[in-house]
Order: sequence, then C-alpha cells, then structure tokens
Amino acid sequence: MSSKKKWFGDERRNEIMMLLKNHGDPLTGGQLADHLNVSRQVIVQDISLLKAKNIPIMATSQGYIMTEQDPTNEGFTRTVACYHQPAQTEEELLILVDQGVRVKDVKVEHPIYGDITASIMVSNRKEVYQFIRKVNQTKASYLSELTDGVHLHTLEATSEHDLDDAVQALHEAGFLLTDETRH
Repeated sequence: MSSKKKWFGDERRNEIMMLLKNHGDPLTGGQLADHLNVSRQVIVQDISLLKAKNIPIMATSQGYIMTEQDPTNEGFTRTVACYHQPAQTEEELLILVDQGVRVKDVKVEHPIYGDITASIMVSNRKEVYQFIRKVNQTKASYLSELTDGVHLHTLEATSEHDLDDAVQALHEAGFLLTDETRH
C-alpha cells in the first residue's frame, strides 16, 4: 500500500478519506502512514482535523473506518448492562459475536467525567482476539475497571432474534447485570 509520493495537508487528508471510503476493512494509522509516507502521529493529527470538520471517521480497535460504511446501520440495536471481572472480557465478547452480533462500544458512568464511551467494533472471533491482544500488548485497562466491572454495550445485529439470543447467552454466562448479579 506504500507510495513514495510526498503528500501535504489537504491533499493528504483527502487521500485518507478516499482510502477509508474505498477500503472495506479498517485501516490502521500505521498503514495510512506507510501509504502517505508520513509518521503515524501525522495521521492521528489528520484524523482529528477531519473529525473536527464532521467527517464521519471512527477509531476502532482494528483501525479507522468511515462510519457511513457500517453495514449494520440498517439493522437492530440494543444496549445491555453487563458485569464481570476484566479477565472475563474475552469470554464475554466471544459469547456476543458467536450470537451474530457486533459489539459496537462499551460505556461506563464515571463519578467525575460522567458517561465515557469507547468504540470496540468487533463482530467475529478474529476481531475479538485482535482487540484482546492489543489491550494486552499496550497494557491498557478496560473501561469497566473504573466501575468495578459494571458497563454497557451497544449491540448491533441484522435481526431482533440475534439480539435476543445474545442477551440470553449473556444471562446464562452470568454476565448480564441484574439485581442479583452483584453481591
């Protein structure tokens, strides 16, 4: 994907938009940097400038995507409240994607900052493993650690039935937050 051309300013940002629109899968900052012959930090700054212009770009654990390319926008969405320990995150995400849903994000309610939402965008086992690997490699903390394991997920699916199955699977695994779940 690399080119030797030196890209500058608006031309580079236009190329980023074109690449994201035309590429089906997310592109990492490193991939974009290699293609545009700049540093990853320049890409991060460019993405911030594009977002400031209301360009619908989302950073996911797999890379950057144009949100209007999200095929599940025409499907069904449900928010679920979950509770588990950090070590159980992979299990939770695998349960969800195995039911045919995409885990769009994770949300927590922080006592100081209010609602904090982070994009996850995993819809299959490979993406879950990549997400977990990235968390481990960077030694990042899960947002749910801020709230003793309590968090929300926005789930997306092509049918209500898939969402119902996902909620039932979470319940059976003990990850669905209920009055009985904690303590």
